[in-house]
Amino acid sequence: MKKITHFLFDFDGTLVNSMPTFCSGVLTVLDKFKVKYPDDIIKTVTPMGLVDTSKYCIKEFALDVSVDEFREMMMRTMVSDYESSIPEKKNVTSTLKKLKEMGYSLNILTGSPHETLDPCFNRLGFGKFFDKAWSVNDFPYNKTDPRIYTESARLLGIEPENIVFLDDNIDADRAAKAAGLNVIGVYDISSDAFVDAMKTELDGYVYTMDELLNLDF
Repeated sequence: MKKITHFLFDFDGTLVNSMPTFCSGVLTVLDKFKVKYPDDIIKTVTPMGLVDTSKYCIKEFALDVSVDEFREMMMRTMVSDYESSIPEKKNVTSTLKKLKEMGYSLNILTGSPHETLDPCFNRLGFGKFFDKAWSVNDFPYNKTDPRIYTESARLLGIEPENIVFLDDNIDADRAAKAAGLNVIGVYDISSDAFVDAMKTELDGYVYTMDELLNLDF
């Protein structure tokens, strides 16, 4: 790895244990439309954000509903959990504290909208650690598009090779890798089937966030 100055973290499934809520939100809405969806639907839509997830589902399953209506249906199933109960994953706060003390710039890039990101971020006290907390809604791309990572690097004022990106979703990891970032896969039960691929394709892999401190940057 080149000299690392910045970390760029996914939020859902990486810093917080929110994937059950997200998965439930997507599947609950699709079940309301009584459509048959593939087993890997969550892997497909997780990096997209709610707007692109809504667009994808409407097109893929020929749903007679607007993007705003589909998105609102998902939001109603999820927002209360983000506001009140979704916890951080194991050893996240202690690891963030240590990385901050070591002088790294810490930042977030998530597929979640600010309506869910912000209340959870604030409730868990993450503001003292992070310099930027971006949603894909802040960009014209989703997290399967390498351009979102090159644009993040530009906004941070550094080269992609100086960033470590962490995500539990292999499609987002692959896109960040294609953009020239250093990429660490993160374990989440929702991506259990892709652990071996992440270990093979990426620059590192962690099961819990504190393992990040043992990697050589």
